[in-house]
Amino acid sequence: MPHHQFAAPPDLPQIRKEVSHEPRVDPNPFDPEDVRAPSWLLMALEWRASFELGATLATLPWLSRAPHGDGHTVLVFPGLVAGDLTTTTLRSYLRSRGYDVHGWDQGLNLGPRPGVVEGCKRRVLELADRSGRPISVLGWSLGGIYAREVAKEVPEAVRSVITLGTPFTGHPRATNAWRLYELAAGHKPHAHPRRDQLHHPPPRPTTSIYSRSDGVVAWQCSVNAPHPHTENIEVYASHLGLGLNPAALFAIADRLAQPEGAWQPFSRDGWRAVIFPAPRD
Repeated sequence: MPHHQFAAPPDLPQIRKEVSHEPRVDPNPFDPEDVRAPSWLLMALEWRASFELGATLATLPWLSRAPHGDGHTVLVFPGLVAGDLTTTTLRSYLRSRGYDVHGWDQGLNLGPRPGVVEGCKRRVLELADRSGRPISVLGWSLGGIYAREVAKEVPEAVRSVITLGTPFTGHPRATNAWRLYELAAGHKPHAHPRRDQLHHPPPRPTTSIYSRSDGVVAWQCSVNAPHPHTENIEVYASHLGLGLNPAALFAIADRLAQPEGAWQPFSRDGWRAVIFPAPRD
């Protein structure tokens, strides 16, 4: 194991305090029993993902106007039964914004099997050690669970957390992928080894990007409860297209470009109000 030379961000102790001493904040804003999996109509509309990729290619001039980053390292985790190939477009775009982007490098994501989370943690520590400073972690769907949980275990190595359509709260079966999860992971969703803590946010700036028209994950499962360092950004997208959607890509670039230790919530001022819906109850 390498010697870790990176320093913890200056705001880490304060953020840890805010997370640890906010008992008045309900970490689960929805009653799990009231949340149902998306309708089969929304599931059938997941074919939209191919059009979202086309929309991204058509809007590259606009996406090129997203802020450039400071070159820090970004680690991207893929979704269920997906691998690094599925995040190629996302990683390529972030490289164009100036980031040092890496895939998770563990093959297909077959769920939290023995050693997987530990492998993710080693990957984060190695990349942080190599760069000499904390990295950002980004996860699509189930990959977002890894991003959040690793950030809880080694927060000193993590700068920020971004998830795309990640079901970190709500009923374990409030998705249309729970049967696939059982086949891939070898256990039921409610038997996830970290289930009771999944809805608690990491002690780092955390952004959840989600869509109310997600055909795989109930959108309520991807909503952070209010905390000083959490936020939710709604986009018009399918679940399979979240990592290809131009609005989602712009939001990711905007979040990653913030100066370290100076995190602020996403702004919907001006033209952004047309593309990004305002928060709703």
